[in-house]
Amino acid sequence: MHHRLFEQQRALEPWSSHAQALGLDVSSFEQCLVSGRHAPAIRKDMSEAQKAGATGTPAFVIARTDPADPRKARGIVFLKGAQPYARFKAEIEQALAALGK
Repeated sequence: MHHRLFEQQRALEPWSSHAQALGLDVSSFEQCLVSGRHAPAIRKDMSEAQKAGATGTPAFVIARTDPADPRKARGIVFLKGAQPYARFKAEIEQALAALGK
């Protein structure tokens, strides 16, 4: 579904047509969609992204985990919008250099 929606960005509605094209159970898909049961998690993710500075897509975070606590990130770099390969390469190389690699 993810790939299909990105390929069909100019024609997202009706949503059920995408479910049907992928061979999903359209009735179950529509029930899930209108139930709103995933809305709180989506809103939470959106809020976290906005706190980090994301204002749209694409957005990327480059960081390294803290060896003392892998749940924490260090050296966080936030890239907004489409970026050239060279920018990613430079940021990743800088993060690796900070690790001594």
